Amino acid sequence: MTSSSPRSQQHATRAAFFIPGFAAAVWAPLVPFAKTRAGLDDAALGLVLLCLGTGSLLAMPLAGALTARQGCRRVMLVTTALIVAMLPLLAWMPTPLSLGLVLFGFGAGIGAMDCVMNMQAVAVERDSGRAMMSGFHAFYSIGGLAGAAMTTLLLALGAAPWLAAVVAVVAIVLLALGFAGHWRSERVAQDAPLLAWPRGVVLFIGVLGFVVFLAEGAVMDWSAVFLIEARAMAPARAGAGFVVFTLVMTVTRLWGDGLVERLGRQRAIGLGAALACIGFLLAVLVPAWWVALLGYAMVGLGCANIVPALFSLTGQQKVMPESVAIPAVTTLGYAGVLAGPALVGFVAHSSSIGIALACVAMALAGVALSTRSLMRNLR
Repeated sequence: MTSSSPRSQQHATRAAFFIPGFAAAVWAPLVPFAKTRAGLDDAALGLVLLCLGTGSLLAMPLAGALTARQGCRRVMLVTTALIVAMLPLLAWMPTPLSLGLVLFGFGAGIGAMDCVMNMQAVAVERDSGRAMMSGFHAFYSIGGLAGAAMTTLLLALGAAPWLAAVVAVVAIVLLALGFAGHWRSERVAQDAPLLAWPRGVVLFIGVLGFVVFLAEGAVMDWSAVFLIEARAMAPARAGAGFVVFTLVMTVTRLWGDGLVERLGRQRAIGLGAALACIGFLLAVLVPAWWVALLGYAMVGLGCANIVPALFSLTGQQKVMPESVAIPAVTTLGYAGVLAGPALVGFVAHSSSIGIALACVAMALAGVALSTRSLMRNLR
């Protein structure tokens, strides 16, 4: 058992959530530059982005099993080192193959960290005796806001993409050095399986997570491209879409625990998914860049507390042990990151980016309509 204080562990958990959110958001404004540098069209970009999701998906079950045997601290140190190693390379890769390989490694680091930080968060929340999950996830959004804003600002000031990536690496290293000593080191179980297939309500929760992560991934990887190609924004400013999305999500999650307690998890998930659906449709249907930004803000507001609520429900269910249910839900949920950007790219290539994003909106409508059934299955 780790010897650090509960308060120190809570702060360290927030730092753990900040790191992957920050790193992923640094990549988002760089996507149009990487697309141009590697000579990719929409379909090819979608295929290359598939590498990021594949790396994440494959790393998650391994990260869960290693955490059970080695503890959160060791695994998060390794994943942070992988993120730091891959991030600068994203700005330099000149071919689709090299970019795809680096994205695979970068995605593995992000995905593994996402899995382990949620395992740590569930343990820290349980020890605290109060709801903390939305607050922890808020720091993922804070990291996203900081990463997107910093990178967009540096690019707007004329900095090269590689320089923005190096500045981000320095920030991540300093943060890890300050908080890694308070990441939990106890081993949860020695016989945890490498891969646990979700079943019952765990599968239901994972499918809903898949859709929400798909929507968030669509904003992260395609918002800048959509604003450039469909709304004629300058490339150096197109990261504003992800910044607005992340800012609204961050503010909403900071008060998310109290909001979810007042609304109840069923209403929080259902109303959030409906609002996000409307946001995507607004961005797609109204031909003005500022309306698109408003739509992204609504997506951030709607999606903000869905994923934290789903992880809390995973901790409440009795179908599967928590130590295997959390990695299973994380893996299935983040499969949305694997499928989402690629599917958006393929649909955009055959029709338009707008139609692809409208399809995401319809999937969110399905989430909104399924919440009553979800709560029935939890009883």
